[in-house]
Amino acid sequence: MARKAGKQQAGSTPAIVALEKAGAAFSVHSYDHDPAAPSYGSEAAEALGRDPAQVFKTLVAEVDGALTVAVVPVSGSLDLKALAAAVGGKRAAMADPAAAERTTGYVRGGISPLGQRKKLPTALDASARSHATVCVSAGRRGLEVELSPADLAALTDAVVAPIARA
Repeated sequence: MARKAGKQQAGSTPAIVALEKAGAAFSVHSYDHDPAAPSYGSEAAEALGRDPAQVFKTLVAEVDGALTVAVVPVSGSLDLKALAAAVGGKRAAMADPAAAERTTGYVRGGISPLGQRKKLPTALDASARSHATVCVSAGRRGLEVELSPADLAALTDAVVAPIARA
């Protein structure tokens, strides 16, 4: 995981560019995305041969009317009440997919917590701390970045809190 800032490579995404610009240590993993896969996150974990608890999905929710990013392990699901509490809100619901895509600049199944068009409040599930590295979408289906949970939290200004259910 020694990839550092350098020339933008062909196929780079805004997430990879943001990591390079920050000088963060990360690695990129790609796999052939199957459009028929029932779950983007589970597909990524299986294709990469990783524990689903180490691969995180990026979900966009509305907390008190404001779009908010939740990053949770693919082995679990988002606890909307816990997300609202973590970011100081009262009510949370999943965001309209079109609004999530428009605001982040990414397509569903490829939304990255990094390099979004508009930086949104972000919450990272506390289970990330139990791993040396985690994988999140690199901004395209079939492309993941692996980095330390501390770097992910710092680069997204995330609140780290228990927001996932097993």
